[in-house]
This record gives sequence, C-alpha cells and structure tokens, in this order.
Amino acid sequence: MKELTIEKNDAGQRLDRFLKKYLSRAPLSAVYKIVRKDVKINGRRQKEDYMLEEGDVLSLYLSDQDIAAYARQPERRRAKRQFRICYEDDDIIAVSKPFGLLVHGDSSEKKDTLANQVTDYLIETGAYSPRLEKSFRPSPVHRLDRNTTGLVVFGKSAEALRVLSAAFREIPESPEDAQRRPLRKYYLTIAEGRLEKELLLKNRLVKDELKNRGRVLPLSSAEGRYIETAVRPLYSNGRYTLCEVELVTGRSHQIRAHMSYAGHPLLGDTKYGARAARGGGSISAQNGKTTQLLHAARVQFISLPEPLSHLNGLEISAPLPPEWAALQLELFGREIIKG
Repeated sequence: MKELTIEKNDAGQRLDRFLKKYLSRAPLSAVYKIVRKDVKINGRRQKEDYMLEEGDVLSLYLSDQDIAAYARQPERRRAKRQFRICYEDDDIIAVSKPFGLLVHGDSSEKKDTLANQVTDYLIETGAYSPRLEKSFRPSPVHRLDRNTTGLVVFGKSAEALRVLSAAFREIPESPEDAQRRPLRKYYLTIAEGRLEKELLLKNRLVKDELKNRGRVLPLSSAEGRYIETAVRPLYSNGRYTLCEVELVTGRSHQIRAHMSYAGHPLLGDTKYGARAARGGGSISAQNGKTTQLLHAARVQFISLPEPLSHLNGLEISAPLPPEWAALQLELFGREIIKG
C-alpha cells in the first residue's frame, strides 16, 4: 500500500482523472478497477467523480511493482528549444511559437512539440519539478495550428491553468456575451483584395468534421454557432491588405472561414481561398505561399478572477517571425510592421 497526500496542484480534480495522470501507463479499464477496489480517500471508498481536496490522503492498495509499472514515464530526448519567451511570472508563461511546430503531439510527431519544449525549459529553470508532482504538468491553455505562428499561453500551476483555460474557452454565444469576455485576442494576417474600412463580421458557423472545414451562414440562420470577427485594415496596395483581426469568438477555422466569406481570404489559404474569390480563383498560390498566413500577435487580459487578477490590464505581444519582413517587402515595398 502507498499513501499519497494531495497537494495544491492535485486538488480540484476528479479522482479518476487524477489516477489517469498519476498511473499514466495503466489502461482505462485498469484505472476504473483500481478506483472500485484498490483506492481509499481518508480511509473511505469513494466514487470516480469524487473531487480531491488539498490535504486528502489517498491510499493506493497496489504492489510497488504495479505502481512503478503504471506510473513509469517513458524516456524521451529533450526537444531543441525553438520558442521565444514573451512574458513569464510565477503563474504563467507566454511564448511565441514558430511556423511548423505543433503545440501538442499527434500521430506524426509526439516528442518535438511546443508543450515539451516549454516543459523542458521550466524543468531547467526549476519552475517545475516532475519528481515533486503527482499529476500536474504545465500545459498550454489554447492551441494554434501547426502553421499559425505567435502567442501561446501556459499555466505554471494547476490553479492558474484552470483559470486561464476557463477564460480562453469562454466563447460568446451572442453579441451581448461578447461585451463581457475576460480577455481579447488579436491576430495579424495579409488578406487578398483591398480593405479600406473596419469590418465587424457577425454570422453563424457550421463545422463539417469529416472535411475539417467550416461553412459560414447568415446570422439569421437557425444552424451553426455564433461567430464574431473584427477586422482592422492597416495598409493596402489594392491587391493585398495587411490586417489586424480580433477573434471575438474563438471557433475552429473562424478567421479563415469568416474572411473568406467576406471576400478577403487569407494569403496562402488553399482551403478557403478559392471559394471566396467568387469564381475567379485564389491569387494566393501565385506568390508561392501555400498555407494560410496568420500570426497570433497579442492578448489583453481584462477580467480574470483570483489568483490571476494581477494580470488584468496586461497586454502580451509576440513579435512577427523573420519571414514576414521579406514578405512585406515583396508585397508592399516596405515593412509596415517590423518584427
């Protein structure tokens, strides 16, 4: 039998979720069998949805060999650091992700990810010690596509992670809800065509999961989820426009689909570009750009609750990646925004 005292970073989660993390190599069937037969909390049996509290004593009635086998972490090489730190304090770290790097692993890459790189950095600086944690691991609170660059925010403690995750997941379902959001997210992109005035786009979005594609519908439609995107043109040469885009709601592919629907697809967006050109064919491919040009530029914290209220009023920015300099020179003849 092994006793574990639930620390601050382990509290506030269900018993089964804690065990899935602590016994990370155990099959799910084994985890739920352990919950039923081999675990007591403060000397009593509890169901899988029991919410752990700081100071709880978890008694695990397994052999040392089984615990070691289920809890053993696979060896992996340290990933080469590719990110840039934009902000860090005791609670969060915000980094700039380069082009082509996954935030989390997938079937094609499990080791060299932004999450692993940031974790390795925090281990090196002493901000995170896996040996002192039973279930917690610093994690990103939102995602960017592999080919989107820019700001990704991580929680360095379980409490910070919960608060930030809730704030980033809070997607307004109406224009009224949009006025009460706890943070604001801004992107930079280059769109096809001339934009001279700010656009405030309000529609509904239906996601085709099989095709991994969004379809924008009128706001009056009974289908789909509410989406709102604010577009501010910064410079245009008539053929392309450098824009700042505020992602008011944050649904999958929202900026790409919404800009396409408005007739201004993102430079290089082969998924949404051709359709938005209204039969004329997308001009993105003519300059050799074969993926959407999108940079998560900044985030403003407005009304985060404790323990992150000290972040309210803070704006964190991610500099443009180096490749933007040459692209702006090619398209506009000068750098409108420097990295």
